[in-house]
Amino acid sequence: MKVLKVILVLVFLGMGFGSTAQEVKAVKVTDLEKIIAESKTPLIINMWATWCKPCIEELPYFLSEVKAHQQDSVQLLLVSLDFKESFPAGISAFVKKRKYNAPVVWLDETDADYFCPKIDPKWSGAIPASLFINNKTGYRKFVEEQLTHEELKAQIKSLLSGE
Repeated sequence: MKVLKVILVLVFLGMGFGSTAQEVKAVKVTDLEKIIAESKTPLIINMWATWCKPCIEELPYFLSEVKAHQQDSVQLLLVSLDFKESFPAGISAFVKKRKYNAPVVWLDETDADYFCPKIDPKWSGAIPASLFINNKTGYRKFVEEQLTHEELKAQIKSLLSGE
C-alpha cells in the first residue's frame, strides 16, 4: 500500500520528476485499477517497454503534450512492461538517459490473461497501449497502437472535452 500512496501522490498532485534519477517502483495491476478509479484529473496511462521501438518513438509526444496541458491538470503515468531482469536498474537508467519527467512504474505481473482485461477488456497485451481516463466526464478510451503526435493531440482533446 505504501507504493500505491506514493504513486497516487505523484499522479494526483501533479508532481513530476525532474531529469534527476527517479526510483522506479513495482506495482500490481490492482494498484493501477485503484489509480484509474480514484483519479480526480484527466489521466493517461501509457504501457511501454525499453525494448519496444514504437513505444520509444511515441513517448516524447506524450511527455510534451502533457507538459503543454499542465493548465488542464492532465497527468501521465508510464507503466513499464519490461522483463523482470530490467527492474529496476535497466528501466531507471533508460528513463534517466532520456530525461523522462513523468512518473514511471514497473508492472510486476506475468500473466497477461489476468492483467490485460483489468486495464481494458479489448487489450491483447500488445504495446504500445494507452488508456485515457477522465472520471469527471466519464470519458474512457483505450488505444492499442502507436500514436502519431497529431493522433495524440486529438486523443487529449477528446479526453478533456469528454467526447
